[in-house]
Amino acid sequence: MMEYIYNFVFYYPLLMGFIWMFGSILFRLYRDRYVLKEPEIPENPMVSILVPCHNEEECIEDTIRYLQLQTYRNFEIIAIDDASRDRTGGILRDLQKEFSNLRVITLKSNQGKGTGLTMAAMASNGEFLVGIDADALLDPGAIKWILWHFVNFPRVGAVTGNPKVRNRTTLLAKIQVGEYSTIIGMIKRTQRILGKIYTVSGVVAAFRKKALLDVGWWSNNMVTEDIDVSWKLQLDKWDIRYEANALCWILVPETLKGIFKQRLRWSQGGNEVLIKYFTEMLSWKNRRIWPLYIEYATSVLWCYLLLLTFLLWFLHCLGVPLPHNLVVRSILPGWTGVMLAGVCMLQLTVGIMFDARYDRTLIKLIPWMIWYPAIYWVITWMTTIIAFPKALLKKKDTLAVWESPDRGIS
Repeated sequence: MMEYIYNFVFYYPLLMGFIWMFGSILFRLYRDRYVLKEPEIPENPMVSILVPCHNEEECIEDTIRYLQLQTYRNFEIIAIDDASRDRTGGILRDLQKEFSNLRVITLKSNQGKGTGLTMAAMASNGEFLVGIDADALLDPGAIKWILWHFVNFPRVGAVTGNPKVRNRTTLLAKIQVGEYSTIIGMIKRTQRILGKIYTVSGVVAAFRKKALLDVGWWSNNMVTEDIDVSWKLQLDKWDIRYEANALCWILVPETLKGIFKQRLRWSQGGNEVLIKYFTEMLSWKNRRIWPLYIEYATSVLWCYLLLLTFLLWFLHCLGVPLPHNLVVRSILPGWTGVMLAGVCMLQLTVGIMFDARYDRTLIKLIPWMIWYPAIYWVITWMTTIIAFPKALLKKKDTLAVWESPDRGIS
C-alpha cells in the first residue's frame, strides 16, 4: 500500500505540471488573441471601479491616481473605507475634491471585504463592476480588454485579470514573480480551456452586475470571497473568462511570516468552498465543474498523504516497529526528483515564453524564479495541513472581517 501512496506523492506534482503546460499551450493557440491593440468598445457602457480599503494610507492615493489614467473614460470609482484606523478616510476625502468621479463609502465598523463590495455594488451606477485591491495599480488599458468579453458574450458573468508583481527588491518578492508567471497564470489558462475557472483573482476581477444580483452578491462569511463568488457564478451557469492583457501591478509579501499568513488564508478559503459546495457536486447538472472540484480535493489529499509519508519515515528512523506495508525507508525521491526538477524547469520556460509578452523584465529574474516551483508545493503542503481543519471547524455565520496584509517592505 505504501508504494502506491509514495508514487502518488511524487507523481502528482509531475502530472499537474504537464497538465498546466499543455493547457497553457492550447490557450495560446485557441483562446489568446495576438492583437496588441486595445479593443474598441463602441457601446461605451458605464463601469464602476470598486476599491475596498482598510488601513491603506500608504498606498491608496497612488491607486486612485493611477486609475485616472484609464484609456476607457466612462467610469466612476467607489472607494469603500471599511473602518480604517489610520489616515485612509482623510486621504480619500481629499482626493474627492480633486476627482469628480470618486465616491467614498465609509463603514463605521469592520464588515469585511465581501460586505464592502456588496454595498458598493448596490450603490454603483455601472452595468459592469471592476474590483481591485487598494494597493494595486490597474494598467491603463485593462478596462477595455475586460469589457470586450462582456459586450460580445452575454453569458460572461466575470472576467479575471493578470496580476503582476511590482515590488521586486527582495529575494522572496523576486521568487513570487515566478509564481504569478509560471503557476497562477498557467493554471488559469488551463482552467479556461477546460471551461471553468477555480477563482477570479481578488486583486483584479470584473463582474456583470446582473450576474452578481442573480447569485446574491458576495458572501460575507467566507475567508476568500473571490473564490466563493467564482463558484456561485459558475454553478448558476455564468461563464468566467481569463484576460491576460488586463494587467494589474500588485504588492506581494516580502517576509516568510507575511507570505505564510497570506497563503494560509487562501488555503482556508479554498477548503471552505470545498466543504460548502460538496452537496452541489452530487448533482449531475453540475458535472462540468467536477474536474475543478476533484483536482482541488486531490491536492488536499496529496498534502495529507505527504504528511503521512514523512511521519512513517520518521517513525522508521526512530526504530518504531511498523507493519511491512507501512515502512518508509527513505524520503529521497531519487530519479523521480530529477525528473520533477526537469519538469519544473520546462514549466518555467513555458511560463516565461507566454508572459514575457506582457512583462519583458521576466528574463532578468530567472535566477530567482527557478526556485519557486519547488517552494510552491512546500507552501501548499504546509498551509493546507493547517487550513483544512480550520475550515472544517469554522462557524458558518462568522463574519469574515479585514486584517491588514503584508504589503511588502518599503
